[in-house]
Amino acid sequence: MEKAELVFIPAPARGHLVSMVELANELLSRDNRFSVTVLVINSPWELTSPPLPANSEARIQFLEVPKPLQLPPLELLHESVENYITSYIASHKSQVKDIIVNRFSTTMTKSSFRLSGLVVDMFCTAMNDVAAELGVPSYLFFASGAGFLGFALYLHSRRELGGAEFEESDPESDIPSYANPVPAKALPSFAFNKRGGFASFASHGGEFRRTKGIIVNTVLELESHAVGSLSDGVTPPVYTVGPLLDLKGKTDQQRCDQAQRGKIMTWLDGQPPKSVVFLCFGSNGTFGAPQLREIATGLERSGQRFLWSVRRAPPQGKFVPEDYADTDDFLPRGFSARTRGKGMLCGWAPQVEVLAHEAIVGFVSHCGWNSILESVWFGVPIATWPMYAEQQINAFQMVRDLELAVELRLDYRRDGGDHLVTAEEIERAVGCVMEGGDGGKVRKRVEEMSEKCRRAVVKGGSSFESFGRFIEAVLANLL
Repeated sequence: MEKAELVFIPAPARGHLVSMVELANELLSRDNRFSVTVLVINSPWELTSPPLPANSEARIQFLEVPKPLQLPPLELLHESVENYITSYIASHKSQVKDIIVNRFSTTMTKSSFRLSGLVVDMFCTAMNDVAAELGVPSYLFFASGAGFLGFALYLHSRRELGGAEFEESDPESDIPSYANPVPAKALPSFAFNKRGGFASFASHGGEFRRTKGIIVNTVLELESHAVGSLSDGVTPPVYTVGPLLDLKGKTDQQRCDQAQRGKIMTWLDGQPPKSVVFLCFGSNGTFGAPQLREIATGLERSGQRFLWSVRRAPPQGKFVPEDYADTDDFLPRGFSARTRGKGMLCGWAPQVEVLAHEAIVGFVSHCGWNSILESVWFGVPIATWPMYAEQQINAFQMVRDLELAVELRLDYRRDGGDHLVTAEEIERAVGCVMEGGDGGKVRKRVEEMSEKCRRAVVKGGSSFESFGRFIEAVLANLL
């Protein structure tokens, strides 16, 4: 039987790259009939090199996609980040096609591997056209959860029926992939965007249905309602294969200074078990000095031990947050002395390694999907502080639908103006997540879900079996 080569096309963003590389690694470890080529589109924001494993085996190769001569105008970026990145990726279609054609007409001519399909990221659906031109199927890889996948499909249906962008004054929406009506304040910012944000995501939703199947980085037991809502007769087969996690922390090791990592882990080793709350807000999570002072004051008032990953907004002309050289720029006077031994501030933190540590008992998080999966895997409850992208609706799902998180905020938006989360709110949420939420019920549910997720990925588990169905579906194309 011929062997199958899949071409993976991730979006140029850290969270998307990490989970798609984990998908490739898992596929190759499961079945030796596959090889994978990952086409790496460079970020328009000049981010650091993609977090790719240094010791990839021979059956996975990474090829860089050259930037096209004609890029979308930067004005689009100020109107809608989602629309800009969609247009930016779409501008690479001819380069992507040329690479694939060249690869399979030259280097692969003497190989037993046959092009069996494209696996495209949720932002890369323009590559469906490339797959069609090449005469192979495309599969969607959805790096976020099944709930948000259902929301994207809902946006497409809404627009097809003549619906427009949402308004902040809108009543709650009945969205099939969520068990409870969703208030407008919990919708992503792009759902309100009249300058391309809403339209671009609604278009993606339509493109999702053009694919041969949808691979979702989730667990059936975690999102049973959302996954069930996708069996609607029009959505392609859904394969729940998560959680796809970099549990060895390869990516964090590439990005975190090893001396800093050593200080963090040594400090955690010196703390009592289940005594430290971890605050971390993702690759792009930053706050201004007034908000940082509120966080510091809330932490101090809580009296709890804490590890706080804090980074400053990128300087003019750059897009990547940086570590602070001097935290006294924003800390309340005397804060460091008063919390010495009880708290630690750091820059970039090795999140997976931190969440796995026995000293960690709670996690104040921006609710990015990878962070949610990591927290559930390690049984650490979240206090929700969403900032951008789909994080508001992720936070809503975790608090209201799944009851796996403590509500700090559901409606915070980085682009929402100068509204502060107060020290009192932070103090309350930190105390609540440390105690386990609602009398310990949230902690118990998270610990139970952690066990279910771990069972899902071993033989006989839901994700293991779903992954097997995806493999067989791809191989069936070779017959």
